[in-house]
Amino acid sequence: MVVDAAGTLPLPWLAEPLAAALATHRGHALLVHGAAGVGALPFALVLAQAWLCEDTAPVAARPCGHCGSCRLVQSHVHPDLLVLLPETLRRAHGWPLADDKDEGEDAKRKPSRQIRINEVRSLIDWATRTSARGRGKVAVLHPAEALNAQSANALLKTLEEPPAGTRLVLTAGDPALLLPTVRSRCQRLRLAAPAPEVAARWLLAQGVAQPEVLLAASSGRPLDALALAQAGIDAEAWSALPAAVAGGRAAALAGWPVPQVVDALQKLCHDAMARACGGPALYFPTDRVPAGSSGPALASWSRELARIARQEDHPWQEALMIDALVSLGRLALAAAAQRSAAPRRSFVTLEP
Repeated sequence: MVVDAAGTLPLPWLAEPLAAALATHRGHALLVHGAAGVGALPFALVLAQAWLCEDTAPVAARPCGHCGSCRLVQSHVHPDLLVLLPETLRRAHGWPLADDKDEGEDAKRKPSRQIRINEVRSLIDWATRTSARGRGKVAVLHPAEALNAQSANALLKTLEEPPAGTRLVLTAGDPALLLPTVRSRCQRLRLAAPAPEVAARWLLAQGVAQPEVLLAASSGRPLDALALAQAGIDAEAWSALPAAVAGGRAAALAGWPVPQVVDALQKLCHDAMARACGGPALYFPTDRVPAGSSGPALASWSRELARIARQEDHPWQEALMIDALVSLGRLALAAAAQRSAAPRRSFVTLEP
């Protein structure tokens, strides 16, 4: 997720916003906001790598990738870079904190999805120490929405007046979810999604066939599209999902994590509603989504999916829950198909 030894960016569409940030950003706190799946974390890490880079003649406004500092960043051991993620993401991305434990009771408990106050206090203590390599210090917090109320308030003083030479980069999918006091202390940089053709070329290079289908499934977010492909959900499986749900075949979703199942079914429900209103589908090929006008059945299905989405941490019996959701979907889509296929009655106005 950083510039490698050859100087290659982890994501090609980061070049332009990176150059703009290096040329214009002079503050000590930056809030990078963009949709999940666009690459906010790689962008923040590459920006931090560029600020810490020791090459005296950087090329193309990016870190060199081969100096001592860049190699330390690539190894996740740079003493002047602190990457603060929720515990779930630290394990996934390999950026542990010094206090993380791999053994004992702490290793057995469920990892936290929040950035906790003790972790922010450790960041504040780290920021007060002298830079080890003399290029300043950078802290990356991702995503800032994971800050709970206590940890966010603990961070405010450092955001407003950090120690000399310390910079902070926060990422957020939706800045509106942050405390106003956090937003007001940061300069903002919007990270836009790449152009569809750029994203499609990148996905093809990653071995993803028919990337346009998975890009549509992911709202144009290439990292989410790649995650679908890596989970074994290719373009053919995605395109076949509407027919599988309409036929009540829950086996088509076997092996999918519950949050991914709910997300896919919510997208199918959205597209069925769009088709019922005479519009095109957004996430699935339009000709694969049943058309009709059964608003009440689709609305009921949508409410149930939203209820499950709010309780994704509940210890569901996954197979039974997925089967129930698909059964509701089958009824909603069948009702839509029946309504669409039913002959329309013509009404004649009789004049007195």
